[in-house]
Amino acid sequence: MKQVIEVKRREGKPSQVVVGDVINSLDNYLPEGKRVIIITDGNVHRRYKEIINRYDYCLIGLGETIKTMTTVNKLYAELLERGADRTTFIVGIGGGIVTDITGFVASTYMRGLRFGFVATTLLAQVDASVGGKNGVNYEGYKNMVGTFNQPDFVLCDLSMLQTLPDREFRAGLAEIIKAGLIADRGLFELFENHPIDAFRNDQSLLNEAITRAIRVKADVVERDERESGERRKLNLGHTFAHAIEKCGNEFLHGEAVAIGTVMIARLSAHLGTATQDEADRVRRVFERMGLPIRTEIDFKRLVKALKHDKKKEADSVSFVLLRGIGDCEIRRFTFDEIDRLPDPAVE
Repeated sequence: MKQVIEVKRREGKPSQVVVGDVINSLDNYLPEGKRVIIITDGNVHRRYKEIINRYDYCLIGLGETIKTMTTVNKLYAELLERGADRTTFIVGIGGGIVTDITGFVASTYMRGLRFGFVATTLLAQVDASVGGKNGVNYEGYKNMVGTFNQPDFVLCDLSMLQTLPDREFRAGLAEIIKAGLIADRGLFELFENHPIDAFRNDQSLLNEAITRAIRVKADVVERDERESGERRKLNLGHTFAHAIEKCGNEFLHGEAVAIGTVMIARLSAHLGTATQDEADRVRRVFERMGLPIRTEIDFKRLVKALKHDKKKEADSVSFVLLRGIGDCEIRRFTFDEIDRLPDPAVE
């Protein structure tokens, strides 16, 4: 059974996110008569070579360290060598790193090509590939260079998650929990009422969680495609998460989001926008899903990293605070105010 979630765009037809048995019907989503070039990594190519080898393809490396302009420049050169022109359609098949790079390259090569994604990881299916943010890191700062440009489609086939390592699966769940905290109390409560093994083994439960998370993001993106206001709510937990990632490479992105969200929940309780009980519920759910909830990185060091966050404005940065389970608000803090806050990593 397939579910189609449409995300409206400023121009053209809506972007479609399709959840279901879709990998074997990729051709049905490609524009008729257009040349297709796939961008993927070596691991994904080995696993799905029977599908990928039907098209021209470019391979990139693995890991966050390759998400740079160096990789982008190599892809520009390869596309030129292959004769890609403005009628070429680009498909990124992989996790969040592949889709981020693919979206950025497609959006900037020859002033923009049409593109689509096949998301092969849970994190990519519920967050990285949905909503039109495409970017690469610069000098260690996450997604510092990028574009807003939505793909024609995002295909999310749950069968592709069966080989996902447990750690990466748990990291993807962090973004689903985040979506529930933003705007779907019932989604958050799924994680209070089911153990992690249920999400790993019950395809209908996982399908429900993924679909609900995508709907939360799609609804927010439709109201604020370019992140001028409402879309900033999707950054719940990410301001601290990006600082954690900047300060070290101990955690996967979803793990850093889990820690950052627990920190924000504690801060929200301190500021009175959420109750201590709600903050405790957030911590317990992330623990229940086997995710880290704290970091040993000194809070002053995290604040120093915040001062270089791409969302910083002058001498301030926005935090997304909880306003209860399933609701949140955006509040701007100066760095002087942040310096006076209690360390939200300390219980």
